Amino acid sequence: MNVKLQVSTIMLGVEDVDRAKEFYAGGLGCEVKQDHPGFVTCALGSLDLALYEREAAAQDAGVSSEGSGFRGSSYHFITDSRAAVDEVMGAAKAAGATIVKPAEAVEWGGYSGYFADPDGYLWKITTAA
Repeated sequence: MNVKLQVSTIMLGVEDVDRAKEFYAGGLGCEVKQDHPGFVTCALGSLDLALYEREAAAQDAGVSSEGSGFRGSSYHFITDSRAAVDEVMGAAKAAGATIVKPAEAVEWGGYSGYFADPDGYLWKITTAA
């Protein structure tokens, strides 16, 4: 195989695209790159974050849209300081996130916490400092 798998976009199936756009762009400062009815992409560092209506995303993939609880994955943002972790966690909460695990010192010497976005997707905000 000559082409190696890479991630260029992370797509989240969401209940309300406008709410998700407001959370990620308005609340967390992600730049909106494309804004279409039912579909939005935001810059997420070197990747894009696509927000797509859950039902439409499931239909596109040919699977059921049902799903709850831990989805088997989480998204991680590694920052350079504890203050940055706290800043992102605070911004997420102010934008409507649920704090799942408050930021705290962890056994390996770092500092991290988790929040869930309005659709329940888990984000870990962490630093090794």
